[in-house]
Amino acid sequence: MKGFRFTGYQPPEKKEKSDFERLLKIFMELMLITSGNVSEALKWLTDVDRQYKLTTPEYGIGDFIEDLKKKGYLSEEEPGQYQMTAKSEQKVRHSALEEIFGKLKKSKPGDHKTFISGRGDEQSTDTRAFEFGDAPEQISVTESLRNAQINHGLDDFRLAEDDLEIRESEFRSQTSTVLMIDISHSMILYGEDRITPAKKVAMALAELIMRKYPKDTLDVIVFGDDARQIEIKDLPYLQVGPYHTNTVAGLELSMDILRRRKNPNKQIFMITDGKPTCIKEGIRYYKNSFGIDSKILGKTLTLAGQLRKLKIPVTTFMLASDPWLKSFVREFTAANNGNAYYSGLRGLGKLVFEDFRNNRRKKI
Repeated sequence: MKGFRFTGYQPPEKKEKSDFERLLKIFMELMLITSGNVSEALKWLTDVDRQYKLTTPEYGIGDFIEDLKKKGYLSEEEPGQYQMTAKSEQKVRHSALEEIFGKLKKSKPGDHKTFISGRGDEQSTDTRAFEFGDAPEQISVTESLRNAQINHGLDDFRLAEDDLEIRESEFRSQTSTVLMIDISHSMILYGEDRITPAKKVAMALAELIMRKYPKDTLDVIVFGDDARQIEIKDLPYLQVGPYHTNTVAGLELSMDILRRRKNPNKQIFMITDGKPTCIKEGIRYYKNSFGIDSKILGKTLTLAGQLRKLKIPVTTFMLASDPWLKSFVREFTAANNGNAYYSGLRGLGKLVFEDFRNNRRKKI
């Protein structure tokens, strides 16, 4: 008798990670926390191993260090003097990408579509009649042959211009993004590390854009007393300084960068945990850390209005919940017509990613 026999499903055994892979994940996290200080990260790893028994008698921290060198994650210019390599910098960004975005739901590749049709990479279900200038690869063969059969019949079968039908495709837009990261002293104040999550998000966003949206641009700037642009490869080494928060300098530099970008879709992401406390007047710094200073606030809101006229929205990710700060962010957002989120440290990555995707879907 023919039939089927059902048995209990036995899932395949999950392949355990090697000792090197387990230690590498922890080491990369420590590299981020120590701002790329390899010696300090290895010391911390040794201390963690002593407390939690990460290694085995067959594979110790010394073996791990040798494998890091062999696999190209570390360079040793002088005995005992280790440096990160380009491979380890890319690994840190990839780890941040997996940690922050790896648990989000998968979407179709290239989620940059707008709500208008045009030449693009992803075909839609809509069709239309052929027009002069349409590319040959846009012709829908099936629909066109069907039209020819209906119009001319099988006895006099031919394919004429009037039979051709074009498959529409989704227009793909390019976007230029500037990510502003606050490196003022408050980002590590009261024993709470806010700079490490900010660096993780910046690296994850950079890796995401380079992999999924290679035609987009991402520029990263940091702002304290002043603002400066940094390379993406420098993100793991980023440190907080004894600085005030010069939001105006960060916005001005962002505007200068975006003026040089030719595409019309531009935006600014700002990750901060505090109010603006500093502006520069000539060679002199005007500072006030005791509340929201009306002089500093006025200049900040003026810039927000200028950005609005330039159609550059600013999305603020506020890593604090102080009522005075919320009041400032509301004023700033209203002046710019942008967006604002009040995020905990753990939810920051998802908010940045979702807002990045949403702004990709509309023409700014």
